[in-house]
Amino acid sequence: MNLQSEIEYFSELALVDQARLLAVFLHELSAEARATYGPEPDQVQDGARLRFVNEITSRLARYIEQVLVDERERPAEEVLLRMLLAPRADKAAERLIFNAYRRSIQGFDGNDATVTMQAPR
Repeated sequence: MNLQSEIEYFSELALVDQARLLAVFLHELSAEARATYGPEPDQVQDGARLRFVNEITSRLARYIEQVLVDERERPAEEVLLRMLLAPRADKAAERLIFNAYRRSIQGFDGNDATVTMQAPR
């Protein structure tokens, strides 16, 4: 994966499509996080990875909200993508992110851009 090309691709998307892609990513990341669960509902096999996913989820959910309300103080797109896709010392966490991101990009068609319509006044 080429980090710079991913940053460029994401930056070229309309804001609503950035939010949509990140929502797809959150869905895929939650699927990846299922590997951290134990066999019983109250058991966790990999607490560190589950905590990592929770932190990423929190940050991305906030970013999506900032995009949707067009908050100018949100992190730069490059900062966000580097947070997600830069190489990590924790290779298990890196795999969680890459697997979820790869499936998100494969299932996301940026050319099928979201169209928003203004309500009549």
